[in-house]
Amino acid sequence: MNPKKKPKSLKSGVIPVSLSLHKEVSDVPARDDKAAPVTRRVLYLSLQAIGNAIVIGIVAKALVAVIDLITNLAFYGRFSFADADPSNRLGLLVIIIPVIGGLIVGIMARYGNAGIRGHGIPEAMEQVLVNESRISPIITFLKPLSAAIAIGTGGPFGAEGPIIATGGALGSVTGQIMRITASERKIMLTAGACAGMSAIFGSPVAGVLLAIELLLFEFSPRSIIPVALSCATGAATHIALFGTRPMFAMADIPSPTPAALAVYVFFGVLIGVLAAFVSKSVYLIEDLFDRLPLHWMWWPALGAIVVGVIGYFYPVTMGVGYDNIRHLLSGTLPITLLLVLGFLKFISWSVALGSGTSGGTLAPLFTIGGALGGLIGLWTLSLFPHCGINLPTAVLIGMAAMFAGASRALLTSIVFAVETTQQPHGLLPLLGACTAAYFVSFFLMKGTIMTEKIERRGVITPHSLQPDILEKVQVKEVMDPQAKVISADSTIRESRRLILEYEGEMAAGQFIVVDIKGNLLGMVSRREIFDMAAEPSDPLARLITQAPPRIYTDNTLNQAVDLMGVAGLDILPVVNRENPHELIGTITPQNIFRAFALRSKEDELSRHSVSLRRKGLKMFARGKHLFQREK
Repeated sequence: MNPKKKPKSLKSGVIPVSLSLHKEVSDVPARDDKAAPVTRRVLYLSLQAIGNAIVIGIVAKALVAVIDLITNLAFYGRFSFADADPSNRLGLLVIIIPVIGGLIVGIMARYGNAGIRGHGIPEAMEQVLVNESRISPIITFLKPLSAAIAIGTGGPFGAEGPIIATGGALGSVTGQIMRITASERKIMLTAGACAGMSAIFGSPVAGVLLAIELLLFEFSPRSIIPVALSCATGAATHIALFGTRPMFAMADIPSPTPAALAVYVFFGVLIGVLAAFVSKSVYLIEDLFDRLPLHWMWWPALGAIVVGVIGYFYPVTMGVGYDNIRHLLSGTLPITLLLVLGFLKFISWSVALGSGTSGGTLAPLFTIGGALGGLIGLWTLSLFPHCGINLPTAVLIGMAAMFAGASRALLTSIVFAVETTQQPHGLLPLLGACTAAYFVSFFLMKGTIMTEKIERRGVITPHSLQPDILEKVQVKEVMDPQAKVISADSTIRESRRLILEYEGEMAAGQFIVVDIKGNLLGMVSRREIFDMAAEPSDPLARLITQAPPRIYTDNTLNQAVDLMGVAGLDILPVVNRENPHELIGTITPQNIFRAFALRSKEDELSRHSVSLRRKGLKMFARGKHLFQREK
């Protein structure tokens, strides 16, 4: 009943049969055999992603034009697509204009689609995580239109959030039309969203990194290639439609001295603390709106009252605000304007965003962070005039560190700042400051400004990208070489007795059947053996109707899990690849669970083994013991 076979290394083979499905199961190839990371489908996805990116680039240009048109109509009474910023030339009527915009957005969300509410990225993340990357087609139209109305009537948002959401929606919709898998649809959604970011800012590398850090939750050639090509195409449309000048062009900044670099890192710590405060404030305000005895349709109009009042006194706080970022990076704004953009812009934006209107977060975070970076820089220079810092650099790292701390998209923040300013000397200060802000944020808040909303709905967002443990472990590492099997010559009556006698060792739902030499013949289920219709005197071999599924020692645990799931088995025979009938062991879910648990703890165990503090304590205790013995 327990033939002794020595495990042997196996090279190639097939898993031919599923007992439960009564049809052939897909072959399980040898490790690295036919496991091409890039297939022809990646080419098809890439071509579609490029086509989508071209459309998204055009939509981005159209969105900016419509925002300018609505701004001109609302604040200047003229039909024009010329660049325009909100002003207070209309007097107290300026307070009413954002309210009208908020009311229209609320009605669109109520009677169109509630998915247009919010700032885009969290909503895209939620669709990726819980809805197989499916977004309603109407979002493709309503999101940019609602955002144009909200921003054009004075909403303190950037155009990037809505175009990211629109790009994601377009990618999702085309993915649904193409009848591709959920995983591939996720790639299309992400490619579209990040193409939108590239089309607005001309930042393709930052777009790719945004995909990795916030949307894809994976890093593989099949996903990165379409996303990268989409972002490159989006950046090309930016050049064609917006020009070659950096989005936030600024004067060249000097290379930092070691002392200045240390100061910039300290700035990052401070900005990280402020980023946590900003993120928590947004959701605190959202909670306050939730308590209002009003339908959420009215909230955007109510929040717009604050936008209008602040905008009446300081119109610079309204609208897209890209020019504000450019002025901040010049390092010449007076302290009064820095205070307005750092604090009043924050109040206006956080209330508007908390009300659930349609807008973006990137530009407001950059504006607020840049203003706070400038204020901290001025304060530092007043106290330490010879510290060697540069005020435009302080603004730049304030912008990026605010986004890094609030969103925890560390690499995106760094590369975005470099791409949109084309300041290579800013790379080292950005790396230090953004990392400091990113690090501090983990101690001050659980979620991020991008994930808090969906985490409150019970959606778990990954905080790190880790390799698949089951893909790294082979069957031979965890299989049980002492296989518990039943001889085919046993009668059904004898088999029943053996199963009941060795219930603890033979608790599986299926049993492996071998011949007298221990060769694999097939598998029989417990239900078949104990079926009252079975003749007790018949040999067990009579219940075998087809060849068994099998797996090989060089297959991965991932492949074992896939086969168990497809075949509906809780035990698999492990056979010799050179002789598929030679049984050398078995593998069960318990073997796989145990391997997963042990491999998951390897990093923690390694840290313990190299801990200097623990090692030092052991040596100290031993030395003390020897000293006492000698005494």
